[in-house]
Amino acid sequence: MVQNPSPLIRLARSIVRRRRLILVAAVIAFAVSGMLGGSVASKLSSGGFNDPGAESTKAQDYLDAHFKQAGMPNIILLVTADPGTTVDDLTVQAAGHALTDELGHEKGVVFAASYWSTGGAPPLKTADGHRALVFARLDGTPNEINKAMDVLGPKYARTGGGVTVAVSGFGEIFREVGLTIEHDLVRAEMIALPITLILLLIVFGSGVAALLPLAIGALSIVGTFLVLLIINSFTEVSVFSLNLTTGMGLGLAIDYSLFIVSRYREELRAGAEPEIALERTVATAGRTVGFSALTVAASLCALLVFPLAFLKSFAYAGIAVAALAGLYAVVVLPALLAVLGRRVDALTIRRQSINPPEEGFWHNTALRVMRRPVPYATAAILVLLFLGSPVLRMQLGLPDDRVLPPDKPARQVADIIRNEFTSKEAGALSVVSPGLDARAHTAEIDAYATRLATLPGVSRVDAATGSYLHGGPAIPAATNPALYSRFVTDGATFVSVIPSIEPLSDQGEQLVKDVRAINAPFKVQVAGMSAQLVDSKAGLFSKLPLALLIIAAITFVLMFLMFGSVVVPAKAVVLNLLSLSATFGAMVWIFQEGHLSGPLGFTPTGALDATTPILMFCVAFGMSMDYEVFLLSRIKEEHDRTGDSVRSVALGLERTGRIVTAAALLMSVVFLAFATSQVSFIKLFGIGLALAILMDAFVIRGTLVPAFMRLAGEVNWWAPKFMRRVHDRIGVSEHVELPELVVVPPNAPPTRPIPALVNGRPRRERPLRAPGREKIKV
Repeated sequence: MVQNPSPLIRLARSIVRRRRLILVAAVIAFAVSGMLGGSVASKLSSGGFNDPGAESTKAQDYLDAHFKQAGMPNIILLVTADPGTTVDDLTVQAAGHALTDELGHEKGVVFAASYWSTGGAPPLKTADGHRALVFARLDGTPNEINKAMDVLGPKYARTGGGVTVAVSGFGEIFREVGLTIEHDLVRAEMIALPITLILLLIVFGSGVAALLPLAIGALSIVGTFLVLLIINSFTEVSVFSLNLTTGMGLGLAIDYSLFIVSRYREELRAGAEPEIALERTVATAGRTVGFSALTVAASLCALLVFPLAFLKSFAYAGIAVAALAGLYAVVVLPALLAVLGRRVDALTIRRQSINPPEEGFWHNTALRVMRRPVPYATAAILVLLFLGSPVLRMQLGLPDDRVLPPDKPARQVADIIRNEFTSKEAGALSVVSPGLDARAHTAEIDAYATRLATLPGVSRVDAATGSYLHGGPAIPAATNPALYSRFVTDGATFVSVIPSIEPLSDQGEQLVKDVRAINAPFKVQVAGMSAQLVDSKAGLFSKLPLALLIIAAITFVLMFLMFGSVVVPAKAVVLNLLSLSATFGAMVWIFQEGHLSGPLGFTPTGALDATTPILMFCVAFGMSMDYEVFLLSRIKEEHDRTGDSVRSVALGLERTGRIVTAAALLMSVVFLAFATSQVSFIKLFGIGLALAILMDAFVIRGTLVPAFMRLAGEVNWWAPKFMRRVHDRIGVSEHVELPELVVVPPNAPPTRPIPALVNGRPRRERPLRAPGREKIKV
């Protein structure tokens, strides 16, 4: 019996004593979280892509406060005249005016205009005169707009009166994106769960053991739903974070459960009684899982420095699900094992072959690599650099209608507008002039709007003084004073710049820069989709160094506290960066350049969503450190026991290689299920994370880690003396005094085992050894 047990051993004993209470509390927590957090999806935001401190956001906020009719149109109606007629026929004109008036009187619609109401603005009809546009501004939060479009979308998609009407615009597009993702998430879960269960049965070989990770995953996911619901009452939380919650919750639960259950079964096979096996498991694997959860959560903390609520939401979800998965795996899972005891192997579907560690595949692989570390490391690095080379061509953008498949109605309308119209009404830039009296500065506004209309990529400029084309004024304000009055309020005015190029593109970014570069006769601020893209990228890039520093610093500190080395954390960071660069290179080649767009079913746009690489980096880095901690903890344990660097690496890889491989395959299945999504950035997220996990598990852990560990030798565990003293005071010792293990020789007579615990409490007297037993302290 350990005289002064470690805190983790005391925790294990407490869990054994209170196992039923813990399980009852877990069931209650699951029920409460399900009842309260089950409706979280309907309460979260579908927005969060704006930088609150950016010029474009401030300008839009000013417009929303002072010009209810201002801002980008988020409803666009495509009006197609019946065969044999044009949009200028009297019947179609009457239908167009009626449609514009009807839309303008809908609840929440603050303005509506059309080809007909603007006096026949040329960019608002196609060259053949067969189609024209109605555009409107629906006011409200993203959730309010989604709810309104649930009614307006189906209502205005109709045929009659000599025209056919189809609905698009960003209000309708993001409504369809939200509905598609909601359906895709259900489908992904229906695909991932059965496959995961089958793989768990294969890995564990036991029906009971295979269900344990699913139980921990369900607790973690539902608990995170409740956490997000609570956070949403204080700040904006994106609904898209639920995708990370389900994928990461199930994946981490599988990882942690595999590690703990495998160690528990290993201790049972070594001859330990269930209570002793549980103590040894919590003291070793439990400690590793705890540090792994901290490392994953720390990596996601870096997302909090970015200004976009979209990225912050993934930090909330990731930190919560990592913490809960770690907590439930270290507390609830041992309680389940304490109740099950040896019945953890019940419902066996196959007998696992147990070979000596020295004969295992991963042991032999490690030795093979360590015999020739330089050639293996060189080859692996060259492959990773080659795969990562496309990252040098990475272009970043924001999502538009092309994230939807071509058969979606809103996408079909947007494609028609893109191909047949010269203007992009939904991509209009709003140039606002706070504090300007438009009536006193008519000449200056006229001259400024004329200059804006001459910029490359501008289709039309609308202002309080009229509409302007490239050649100058086209439609004076006098022809429709009610329409142009929307550009004027007390002490302010704005100008709408309608582009002829894709708003979310390099040309769109250049247009914003050109507009901001013009020496305006008054102070102006620019809002709109293209301005949002420019400002979002600037905000992301400005915070990226700090985020990388936070990830590296927290990871370094945590791994130093665990291993007492400065070499191991530095190596882990470098190898993870190398692995992730290869993953991002593959993403550029596949999604940005579209080489697999046909088989995967998406439309390449020449850019990646600016937030996705950052999100993938933080998540994938955390998952990579997850496997790194698993492997290094076992290597360090063997090294402390034997002092043999080569043997400890080989045995550590053998002890964890199968677990890490199984966990990586299972987690990749979870994320690959997202590849079935019809929304391209969700598809990118799923495939990217699956590739990162598989690359890390096989290339990094199987090749580069043993190669670098062999080259460094004992230097792996080096730290400066002053840091060693810090570790001795506040670090976690790798040497844990474990409970004594009783090993029964095969020829020993059967005897009743003497339990280490009586009614859940340690025995006071020293247990007697049965004949033929040998007491060994491991």
